[in-house]
Amino acid sequence: MSTRRTASFKWLVPFVYIVFLMLPIYWLLNMSFKTTNEILGTFSLFPQEFTLENYRAIFTDPTWYNGYINSLIYVCINTLISVTVALPAAYAFSRYRFLGDKHLFFWLLTNRMAPAAVFALPFFQLYSAMNLFDTHIAVALAHCLFNIPLAVWILEGFMSGVPKELDETAYIDGYPFWKFFTKIFLPTIAAGIGVAAFFCFMFSWVELLLAKTLTSVDAKPIAAVMTRTASSSGYELGLLAAAGTLTMVPGAIVIFFVRNYIAKGFALGRV
Repeated sequence: MSTRRTASFKWLVPFVYIVFLMLPIYWLLNMSFKTTNEILGTFSLFPQEFTLENYRAIFTDPTWYNGYINSLIYVCINTLISVTVALPAAYAFSRYRFLGDKHLFFWLLTNRMAPAAVFALPFFQLYSAMNLFDTHIAVALAHCLFNIPLAVWILEGFMSGVPKELDETAYIDGYPFWKFFTKIFLPTIAAGIGVAAFFCFMFSWVELLLAKTLTSVDAKPIAAVMTRTASSSGYELGLLAAAGTLTMVPGAIVIFFVRNYIAKGFALGRV
């Protein structure tokens, strides 16, 4: 009898925890199918007046759906740049020892620790002078300041777990470095690349301050567009909830495709 109770308790704890985590997501989805008057007027677990008007407004207004497109563009550019630059840097930290290597590695991580507000004004002035203000590449490059150190840190952990004998064997077999690096080494750390790409994507997707500071119209991200729901009468809560629900879709898709890599990353890497 006690064994059954123990087994039931083991299932109850994670079940309650999952419900606790999913409750805000469900409530956001629930609000997205309500009108603002219903949200403010009544408390209900389900929409009393089910409506798709909030989603229709998003998909028919160019300002709204362009915000999603702009966010996806600069996030994908940033992820590609961050992982591409971090791969050789992480390999150097993993395989070689040089003067000041630990200090340089720590300095990279301090960039990730710094708040984005510290760099907002310098980036604004720099990109304005270079005519890059309100462009996707401006936001992508700004986010590299935080995501490249993160990617280097993650990838270095994976690379350090690969024996150096693999490199030496490839050199003995006559592989040039770049052929060995792309054909042998990268497939070996594919899980680490997936984990690094995932975190770069997510950190760039949720960052608002730099994205809002460095854009105005043409590259304005969805997080900045969502501030349009404010008016003199208050917030359009239903529209804001629908926009918030849609912002979770890209992250969910990325998680679906790299879920196996993330699991391996938590088990093997430095995540």
